[in-house]
Amino acid sequence: MVHKILVAYGTTNGSTARIAEIVAENLRKGGVSAETLPAGSVTTLAPYDAVVVGGALYGGRWHKDCRSFVSRNRRELGTMPLWFFSSGPLDSSASVRNIPPVSGVKRVMARLDVKEHVTFGGCLQEGATGYVARKIVSSGKGGDFRDVEQIEAWAAGIGRTLTAGEAQR
Repeated sequence: MVHKILVAYGTTNGSTARIAEIVAENLRKGGVSAETLPAGSVTTLAPYDAVVVGGALYGGRWHKDCRSFVSRNRRELGTMPLWFFSSGPLDSSASVRNIPPVSGVKRVMARLDVKEHVTFGGCLQEGATGYVARKIVSSGKGGDFRDVEQIEAWAAGIGRTLTAGEAQR
């Protein structure tokens, strides 16, 4: 039985952090103890029985903090139940169809036996940092495309798997 799950995330403007919080909130609703932390701040996986890692997509790559987190912790991650999510499309595509992981994430998934990956819509709004992000927003192509119901349903599925004991390696 899983006792505590880490939801680690990599974000630049906060959108992916909010997705991670929604995931953790729904895990807790399902009876699983869950904690969210920025991937770059995690120093040990010892307190956790399972991990969800979520990263924003930038230029077809997962956030650098997630890539570093997975690389740094690959041995431990390979021994526990593990899920990935990505966030990024600035349109409704992630709500209407499955968007596969980017190639770098797909390679890591095969090495670590990740249980599942999902891509959620992203959010880029006024006040975003970074030249490209500001250009996207100023061109009118930003917005909030996160589908909270989709995120909640995915997290609930993880919770059911963990509480049923199906996630044991």
